[in-house]
Amino acid sequence: MRAPISIVIPTLNAGAELPETLAALTEGLSDGLVRDLVITDGGSSDDTRAIADAAGAIWVEGAPGRGGQLRRGCAAACGAWLLVLHADTHLSPGWARVVAQALRDPEHAHVFRLAFRTERPGAHVLPEWTAGWANLRTRAFGLAYGDQGVLMTRALYDTVGGYADIPLMEDVALMRVLPRRPRLMPAEARTSAARYEAEGWLRRGTRNLWTFARYRAGVSPVRLARSYRKR
Repeated sequence: MRAPISIVIPTLNAGAELPETLAALTEGLSDGLVRDLVITDGGSSDDTRAIADAAGAIWVEGAPGRGGQLRRGCAAACGAWLLVLHADTHLSPGWARVVAQALRDPEHAHVFRLAFRTERPGAHVLPEWTAGWANLRTRAFGLAYGDQGVLMTRALYDTVGGYADIPLMEDVALMRVLPRRPRLMPAEARTSAARYEAEGWLRRGTRNLWTFARYRAGVSPVRLARSYRKR
């Protein structure tokens, strides 16, 4: 019986983070869960391609933009299940056992509990508060972002139309069309806090909320992406 899961990772100059992200996935290989790894790239100029080749990944190239990259990557995947991760997200030890349990529930999408990896000593309160809000938001409203990882069957993915080829909010767009709320798995997606630390936790958090509010109000993802890049 073939392994069930294709892991899909969008990249753009992800060479610094990708090795550790891939290293955390080895337990899934050992447990017979991972069928293939797809790296869907948006034009990297660093060593991302060499790292992907060394890992035996399927390499997909195209224009930058996470929505389009994910759509192309999922199209190239062969597994009955899709596990989509960001390139700077490291799954916590024991994730394979948790995912194996989730495979018994193909009617739902599943996401990990968000946690942040911070490089600043003593930075605990704001990372924990921000991650805690994200996990509460997932439980209460079924709204999960891509940095939590997304696990779902290929059949469910195809039924809802997959990732939209849009430059921003592709994860929110997917969550909104799911027929059931995603379920939160008891394992962590430990995502880099670098952008929060560079911009400030409150500033970036406020910016994300404002971007989401504008999206829900009908502002196009293209316009949102222009504003996002300017800031």
